[in-house]
Amino acid sequence: MLRAERLRHAFGAVRALDDVSFTVNPGQTLAVFGPNGAGKTTLLKVLAGLIQPQAGRAHVEGGRRAIGWIGHQPQLYGQLTVTENLRFWASLYDTQPSVDLLARLGIEEHANRPVRALSRGLVQRVAIARALVHDPRVLLLDEPSTGLDRTAAEALSRLLGHHAAAGRATVLVTHNVEEGTELATDVAFMRNGRFVHCAPRSGRDPSDIAAEYRNAVA
Repeated sequence: MLRAERLRHAFGAVRALDDVSFTVNPGQTLAVFGPNGAGKTTLLKVLAGLIQPQAGRAHVEGGRRAIGWIGHQPQLYGQLTVTENLRFWASLYDTQPSVDLLARLGIEEHANRPVRALSRGLVQRVAIARALVHDPRVLLLDEPSTGLDRTAAEALSRLLGHHAAAGRATVLVTHNVEEGTELATDVAFMRNGRFVHCAPRSGRDPSDIAAEYRNAVA
């Protein structure tokens, strides 16, 4: 469903991606952990087709239309209401927003408010709804819990669980190792543009993986 083959990309002398290869199959969630500057966001942008790698290849079954993306920018129009934003993004994929999507994220009462009037946490919830509006086969998530309160973070976890159970693939980048591990079937540690570890979670305790991560990137 998603495959990266020997990806390389540099910004000047800085190697953001240095021979990165992996596969994420249907139903799998790969959580990628790494310090700032490790290359995590560049990796997601390459997978999303926003950056062309200087070497290697990234393939997503179904192409860019099959991707749901949550980056550091919400990609919403502040003057439009929540519903208008979702209808606009859904129209790009010739579909309609799911009637229960807002309810599942706890933002149905804000449906008719302009996005610019919402708090940061609510904007992030709408951005999550925007990424899911076309039921993508592959989700690419860059720190999706940023700005979310506990209730919203739990709702996001449930949505990601449903996404995986439906046979979808996810790549999740986060600084929160324990939280990310809870959602993951596979984990990868990234340092200086390279995967220094990539393996199935295999039911391991998140605190043990967090300790292993600290040793790997120290």
